Amino acid sequence: MRIYDISLTVTPDMPVWPGDPNVKLERVAKIEAGDGYNLTRLDLSVHNGTHVDAPYHFLGGETATVDQLSLKILSGRVYVLHLPDCDLITAEILENAEIPPRTRRLLFKTRNSSYWIQKSNGFHTDFVALNADAAQWLVNRGVKLVGIDYLSIAPFNDGYPTHEILLKAGVVIVEGLNLSMISQGRYTIHCLPLKLAGSDGAPARVILIGV
Repeated sequence: MRIYDISLTVTPDMPVWPGDPNVKLERVAKIEAGDGYNLTRLDLSVHNGTHVDAPYHFLGGETATVDQLSLKILSGRVYVLHLPDCDLITAEILENAEIPPRTRRLLFKTRNSSYWIQKSNGFHTDFVALNADAAQWLVNRGVKLVGIDYLSIAPFNDGYPTHEILLKAGVVIVEGLNLSMISQGRYTIHCLPLKLAGSDGAPARVILIGV
């Protein structure tokens, strides 16, 4: 059994969505300054780094917040699909990808993962994402969790349709994964977002377990 950590390390210089607050890590108590312990204050958006989107993020109203998401969806068998030459994930690409039948959790490894290898801290607007018809394809086939290796499941300038289709169908979205060291295939995923009351999302520690 092998355990793979596919979460991004939270640092002040990590890329963030344009307009979102940067991560701040500040030690407010220091042993070397005479304090009895070290204590760090953290300031970040719930959508910084590896994180989970709840329906409330795009739908508002009485939709589910992140603390209400099912652990049964967040943990279980998952398939990692490698699409190395794709610039936009469409329904046609998914139809031809030979995704195993009855796949309920699906992670997309794309050229985005090279950004994490390169430790490229600037934000990239040309990341690989899913368009609306790909999102509907996933919903139609009963996928309940979808993840991708950049900070949004949807294209940079067209985020609403993809998010709306997935979240309205109760699909959990996991963004900001680092799949650079992961091969295509079946794994077990454990995705645990912070249990933040009433929040539209939360940072998450995500691991894969392989044979």
